[in-house]
Amino acid sequence: MVRSPFFYFLFFLLLLSCKEKTVDTVDTTSTKKEARGYLSKGMENFQNKKFNTAFYQYNKAKIACETLKDSANIVYSLIQMANIQQINGDYYGSKETLTEALPYLKKKDVYSAAINNLFGIADKELSIYNDAIFFYKEALKDCTDDSSRQSPLNNIAVVYIQQKKYTEAINILNTILDKKLLDKEPPKKARVLDNLGYAYFKMGETEKGYSLMNEGHKMRTQSEDFYGSIESNLHLAEFYSKSNSQKSNQYAQAAYQLATHFNSVDERLKALSLLMSNDSGIKNVQYAQKFIFLNDSIIKIRNNFKNKFAKIKYDSKKEKDENQKLRLERAENLLSIQEAKYQRAFFIIGIAALCLLLLYLRKFYQNRNRIEKLTAAYDTETRIAKDIHDELANDVFNTITFTQTQSLESTHIKDNLIQKLDQIYNRVRGISRENNEIDTKANYAVNLKEMLSTYNSPSTNVIINNIEKVNWDLVDDIKKVAVHRVLQELMVNMKKHSEALVVVLKFENTANKILIEYSDNGKGCEKDKIIKNGLQNMENRILATKGTITFDTEPHKGFKVKITLPK
Repeated sequence: MVRSPFFYFLFFLLLLSCKEKTVDTVDTTSTKKEARGYLSKGMENFQNKKFNTAFYQYNKAKIACETLKDSANIVYSLIQMANIQQINGDYYGSKETLTEALPYLKKKDVYSAAINNLFGIADKELSIYNDAIFFYKEALKDCTDDSSRQSPLNNIAVVYIQQKKYTEAINILNTILDKKLLDKEPPKKARVLDNLGYAYFKMGETEKGYSLMNEGHKMRTQSEDFYGSIESNLHLAEFYSKSNSQKSNQYAQAAYQLATHFNSVDERLKALSLLMSNDSGIKNVQYAQKFIFLNDSIIKIRNNFKNKFAKIKYDSKKEKDENQKLRLERAENLLSIQEAKYQRAFFIIGIAALCLLLLYLRKFYQNRNRIEKLTAAYDTETRIAKDIHDELANDVFNTITFTQTQSLESTHIKDNLIQKLDQIYNRVRGISRENNEIDTKANYAVNLKEMLSTYNSPSTNVIINNIEKVNWDLVDDIKKVAVHRVLQELMVNMKKHSEALVVVLKFENTANKILIEYSDNGKGCEKDKIIKNGLQNMENRILATKGTITFDTEPHKGFKVKITLPK
């Protein structure tokens, strides 16, 4: 199996470029160091022909570079792995490896040229000649100058010779020689001369073919291109096989010895095949035995290499998947721990926020209750002041005036004075009763009825129905106070404004509610004047206990109020 110098030139460029194109986007120092170590060990083992170890090292380098997203070194590692597979006859495996590299190619360059060249070599060795030519031409497109184009052109010509398209091969090889780009590179020129002579020989122009092959052989010997001399010796051995078996054997023996030295098994088999065809004696049997033994050995060795390469890739993939699974599990665990921390933090924040909210609400309601108490106290004080100013003060002033203008010696005048003082006393008691503390215990109903009854007068009849049927023990104290104050407000309002003759208060008890209906036959008022009359305070009291109160009044049609309280 002949290796193109162009191929090794490409790998030299790859080796240089891989150091320049290392992707440095992931700050993982240990992974970078690991990748560089695997690449270095891979190259060292490749040079020492420890192909299994080298393949393993390059595969590990590829995995490390995948973590780093280092596409340049991923491609380089895969190319080296494919090259090792081809050296050991695993051409199908090499094509799979090369296919892995294709997604990482960023542009047409020396990497794509190397990949296409290896695809071409694999297909040539597998005798898929049309595909081999296609890939060699693709490699040709990626070459940037005439000098680098010479090797893929030579490879195309070699495939044409295999296809017996000698004229096409000769045209390509003559074009290479005409450009004289290889004059300063004897090994490359010798290769072209040897292939050109071989093409002429196969086409039937034996003299011209021999001259060129012989010239190429001498040039290779002078430049000490011993590996290239294997191919020249095989071509010359084939040339003499029909005309001079002795010379043919000399060249075949020389090719066999060089191929053995360089461990080039395919060329050893070709040399043995020529030796067998040239000799029909005892040596022929010896050559045949060597051929069979060598062929069987190489099949086993190559199958062994194929299995090893496949196992290395499988084990690495399995290890990578397991590592990925472990990383995923570790990430999930970290995420769970982080979520638990966040949940704990949110829980603590939530509890703290709830406590603050409760404190705020407690303070808010305390302030609101305090404000309500202050407001109620202010309203009470205002009402007391108003009552004292509007009613009591005038009566006291009139009484003082009466004592100053009337003689107190008269019995009639004394009785009149006593009556006035008694009225003042009763009014003071009334004001006191309206604003004193309300008893919400067992005597609530009795006290409420007594308070309502005090508004009976010769001019006003107050009728109270069913107050005893209400189970006041089931009613909250706050609601009892609200009912007492609201009814007191209604009675005061009636006394001051309505001029009613009859007032009816009806109490009704249900399972969940207390219904109170008030009605009088007074002069009524406009609904929009209810607030002005101070009745808005009643509504606020009832709404504060989650009850309802409705007013129904019109001028000269009385005044009605309906109160509903939940128990």
